[in-house]
Amino acid sequence: MLRRIFEEAGHQVVEASDGAAALELALESPPDLVVTDITMPVMNGVELVRRLHSEPATAAIPIVITSGDWHLACDADAVVPKPYDRRELIAVADGLLKREGDAG
Repeated sequence: MLRRIFEEAGHQVVEASDGAAALELALESPPDLVVTDITMPVMNGVELVRRLHSEPATAAIPIVITSGDWHLACDADAVVPKPYDRRELIAVADGLLKREGDAG
């Protein structure tokens, strides 16, 4: 679902099957933005955020968490609670990408 939303908005998407795979992909080729859920197999979203922030190569990547458990979204740059609105999700992501582009 997220893949389709972001691709329809013109974004290139790389997808991971679980938190550990997401971390590995991000370390191999750091993305411009990470969108994750809290509940994932192998490594949950809270741990993924913590690990991304602890690695020099990924520490500055903005992170959006989509979750019904929004109160668990510590250290994310933004939280879009489930059920999320597509327009809100894209607006939040685009805002973070613009902010990073302005800073870089």
